[in-house]
Amino acid sequence: MSGSQRLLALCAVAASSASLLAMQAAVAQDKPIDKVSPVTEEMLLNPPDGDWLMWRRTYNGWGYSPLDQINKENVKDLKLAWAWGMTPGGRTQETPLVHDGVMYIQNSTHLIQALDAATGELIWEYQYELPDEVNPSGERNKAIYGDKLFVATRDAHILALDTKTGKLVWDQQVADYKKGFAYSSGPIVANGVIIQGMTNCSMAQPGGCFFTGHDPDTGAELWRVNTIARGDTPEGNSWNGMPLESRHGASAWIAGSYDPEQNLILAGVGQPYPWNAEIAGLTPKSSDPNVTNEALYTERWLGKSEQGG
Repeated sequence: MSGSQRLLALCAVAASSASLLAMQAAVAQDKPIDKVSPVTEEMLLNPPDGDWLMWRRTYNGWGYSPLDQINKENVKDLKLAWAWGMTPGGRTQETPLVHDGVMYIQNSTHLIQALDAATGELIWEYQYELPDEVNPSGERNKAIYGDKLFVATRDAHILALDTKTGKLVWDQQVADYKKGFAYSSGPIVANGVIIQGMTNCSMAQPGGCFFTGHDPDTGAELWRVNTIARGDTPEGNSWNGMPLESRHGASAWIAGSYDPEQNLILAGVGQPYPWNAEIAGLTPKSSDPNVTNEALYTERWLGKSEQGG
């Protein structure tokens, strides 16, 4: 082979290698995780049609997708595109989030995963280690805002993970699980604040449960609102004179909704404990006309004696 032929052969190999590298780079650039954009407040208010950015998709809680590619005429033709197995070892109540072609899921064991929503391919995963004495059970939802995925845990922590890498950004302990506190659902983001409701307050610390607001950049607690009325107010006097240490319950089982026009979080809470009004000391009514037994802000389960039957 002449010198010119060897030079041409080397050039051909170099060109082929360059083409291969270019193709590999193009494929790498096509990965959906590279295209994930920060979630803005405007996106949460008006999500793209193909995104599912909160547990009921929009703040009004409709749970409705505007996508119309699948309709009543072609739904019979649907076929399985891919399947992904969730980890065993606990109850799963998962609402996946989808943003820019990436699906985020939380397994009951608190294994957080990002998948390619088109293919089901695993992109990254993060394992949160629950204490041995805490039974694994899945949360109902997560939240996404900016470049972070926010997850609540069964041992009363809130986590922030990087949406592109799955790396832990911060870990905020909100309450002590050894005193009974836990989360059963995750947060929502409203007006730039992470809103999270506490559960498992049936016989936990006195005074019931609460909602907290957190800084999305640091996890720092910004405010706390109790779900059992307290203090010397008409609402606080609705517990029939019961001392605070005897008031239990009012768990915040779901994330709630948000009204952006009024800047209000709307959420229900569970019943007081003990749930039986007689045992709880909520009947008969106090002789003090300023004291009632509605047990605000809880959901009351009325027995026959309370209904006059």
